[in-house]
Amino acid sequence: MAKNTVMGYMPNDTPPLGKNILLGFQHVLTMFPATVLVALLCGFHPGTVLLASGVSTIVALILSRNSIGNFIPLFYGSSFSYIAAYQGVAIAMTGAAPQFGVPLPNEVLSTMQGGIVVTGLLNIVVGFIIRAVGKASLDKILPPIVTGSVAAIIGFGLAAAALGMASANFAVAIVTLLVTILLSVYLQNRGFLGMLPVLLGGAVGYLLSAVIAPDTVNLAGVADAALFKVPNITFPSFTGEFAITAIFSIAIMAIATIPESTAHLYQLSLYVDRFAEDSGREKIHLDNYIGLNLVFDGIGDFINGLMGATSGTNYGENNSLMAITRNYSGPALLAAGVIAILLGFIGKLEAFVASIPLAVTGGLAIYLFGAIGMQGIALIQENKVSMFSPRNLAIGAVIMIVGIGGNIGYPGGFLPIILPGFPSGLPAIATAAVLGILINAIFLIFEPSNEA
Repeated sequence: MAKNTVMGYMPNDTPPLGKNILLGFQHVLTMFPATVLVALLCGFHPGTVLLASGVSTIVALILSRNSIGNFIPLFYGSSFSYIAAYQGVAIAMTGAAPQFGVPLPNEVLSTMQGGIVVTGLLNIVVGFIIRAVGKASLDKILPPIVTGSVAAIIGFGLAAAALGMASANFAVAIVTLLVTILLSVYLQNRGFLGMLPVLLGGAVGYLLSAVIAPDTVNLAGVADAALFKVPNITFPSFTGEFAITAIFSIAIMAIATIPESTAHLYQLSLYVDRFAEDSGREKIHLDNYIGLNLVFDGIGDFINGLMGATSGTNYGENNSLMAITRNYSGPALLAAGVIAILLGFIGKLEAFVASIPLAVTGGLAIYLFGAIGMQGIALIQENKVSMFSPRNLAIGAVIMIVGIGGNIGYPGGFLPIILPGFPSGLPAIATAAVLGILINAIFLIFEPSNEA
């Protein structure tokens, strides 16, 4: 542990057992709302997602400790970047979007899992490429105008879905939305509660629903659910009419999560080294392991795809928690992984989260989906991308129009272009991402000589 004058833990520090469990539980509370919400929105089993989240976190921590001698203290939860892709595949296969809290048929989940497994493999390959050639080379192929625009259309393309859920009861949705926004602003950096605006806002919406629309809150499923339940495990499928659609739709979304994961590691490395300096410890420079971190991300997605869970990412929420508490302990995150696994076996917990009224989820979704889109814009802004450049305007314009227009304007978000392997058409967001990459590649091969 650090000097007595500076409280906190470095990545390889192990807190006393009781504190370690409490610190681990705090990590679980931080990741829980977003991780479970993705499962409920997209028709996955929350218990399976919690189980896989814990397993992938533990595996990544152990691999990092064995590979570089230090834990890379990250928690892996569900990524919002893949929601539109999941919903598109579900609509193509079943004719309807997933109902909130209602798991999709196993064959649909298995088809999605094929895409999630390929996502993991893609991240692993990119991670090794970065280790070999450096991040700067990758940035030429995936510049911020591409990654930022793709992140933006993922969020904004879900606008209609968020409003559709909110329409179940606009009063409840608006109150949930406003409470969540106010808490996220006024509780920021105000201790542990400041880390839980989504959970607290959802709780307020839940209670309001119980008062003004009691028919929307049904706890009968909680009473009927078993206390302990084995998570629903399904295996990936790479055959069937929609296998290629699922792989293309889901795997290409890694374009948005790769820069997100990289940014998280940079931020974490900065805070860990600052704490090391303040406490008289040796800096460990975790940012030297960007490629390895993406490999671990990919292994996590590969595990999720094998088990029937959503594709994941390392969580900025937990990074913020570590920065606030100066607790960067890898063993505390191992404890969190174990707790997440145990929660995956509690049947009543899964039934309770499934009882959340649709309007509450809609209010949260307006904020969360919009935040995804705004983070894409922030990525462009942070990298000082010139929007006076014709090439940047062209790339961003095509991605935005094809991605948002196609996802909102066509059933299921599929462009009416039927090709072998795409019986419902081309998924708009994935197609937009590919078009952006191809246009950028043209400019790389034929570099404009007249551009400032």
